[in-house]
Amino acid sequence: MPTFTTPDNITVAYEATGSGPPVLLLHGFPQTQAMWHAVIPALARDFTVITADLRGYGHSTKPKSMTDMSFRAMAGDQVALMRHLGFAQFHLVGHDRGARTAHRLALDHGDAVTSLTLMDIVPTHLLLDDLRHDVARAYYHWFFLAQPAPFPETLIGHDPDAYFESCLAGWGGGMGGFDDTALAAYRAAWRAPDCIASMCNDYRAAIDVDFDLDAADLDRRVDAPALVLYGGDGIMGRAYDVAATWADRLSNMTSAALPGGHFFPDTHPAETAAALRAFLTAQES
Repeated sequence: MPTFTTPDNITVAYEATGSGPPVLLLHGFPQTQAMWHAVIPALARDFTVITADLRGYGHSTKPKSMTDMSFRAMAGDQVALMRHLGFAQFHLVGHDRGARTAHRLALDHGDAVTSLTLMDIVPTHLLLDDLRHDVARAYYHWFFLAQPAPFPETLIGHDPDAYFESCLAGWGGGMGGFDDTALAAYRAAWRAPDCIASMCNDYRAAIDVDFDLDAADLDRRVDAPALVLYGGDGIMGRAYDVAATWADRLSNMTSAALPGGHFFPDTHPAETAAALRAFLTAQES
């Protein structure tokens, strides 16, 4: 797998497939870029598709510092990677933590973003600032993982597969729709103690770093064409009017529900790829 080392000495593992306008796909928790394996072929017919492991995940560098796991830091890595590959502007797609990274990237580096697709999230600041008991119960991991080290790391490290698969099954409607090859990649990554620590620091940084960054940007909108996708059977889709939560943050937005729960790119890749192709092709034409 190719790698690129950023000016901040973060090694980012990535893959590039296809030809045409560039599209960067960013995965979420507790996954790796392997989540896109069944989506890539449909896009690579007309686009150059780049997938990357976020810092702290997969084969990318695992920073020791909590502050180094902020969405701003993750976004900076991806801009540096795309510039290294020769792409000053690109379509940007993110799911879960990758979507939060993508939103921050669009705020910090708006000139680089041709279009923005956010999958199955509501804004970070909104989720934390207006936390409801139903969301807190379903998304308890935000606050478990954010506990001081080494408490969550120790508990998860006792049986990483049991913990992280409970996340996949709990938010995704069971384990039946997950591809064995992707699961093998996820397990190989999340069994590593430094990966567990980085994922915990990701959630600590969301509360201790990203919340304040987002609070300072509440009056800003992303002007690039945006697509908001969410799982029709997912927790966010049941708890929120997902599109409405983004209405004051995205100037030019369309939205749609897709089959499945939170992990619809894994469990319904054909529908995910079709929605992305239609949106990206429309932007290019």
